[in-house]
Amino acid sequence: QVQLVESGGGLVQPGGSLRLSCAGPGFPFSAYGMNWVRQTPGKGLEWVASINSAGAMPKYDDSVKGRFTISRDNAKNTLYLQMNSLKPEDTGVYYCKFGDHRGQGTQVTVSS
Repeated sequence: QVQLVESGGGLVQPGGSLRLSCAGPGFPFSAYGMNWVRQTPGKGLEWVASINSAGAMPKYDDSVKGRFTISRDNAKNTLYLQMNSLKPEDTGVYYCKFGDHRGQGTQVTVSS
C-alpha cells in the first residue's frame, strides 16, 4: 500500500525558510517521479515542483522558481522541498504526490 507522509511545515516570517520532507515507505519509491503540490487559500490544488525518479530534471512553477529546491534521497525513500525567501502567498497545505497518490499534507504559514 502506498503511504506518503509529509512533515516540516510550520509558521515562518516572510523571507524565512522551511524544509519539507516526504517519506514514502512500503513501495518502490525510487521507481517514480515525484511532485510537490499545494492547496492555497482561495485557489485549487497547484503544482509546485517535480523531479524524476533518479533525482534529476527538477522543474518548478514560475511562482517558486529561484526560491524552492526539490530533491530526493532514494536510499531513504524521502523527497524534500527546500523553501527559501518565503512569501505570504506561499501559505497553504503542501503535499507530495505521484499519480493519484498523495499524503495528508503539512501546513505552511508565512506571516509576520
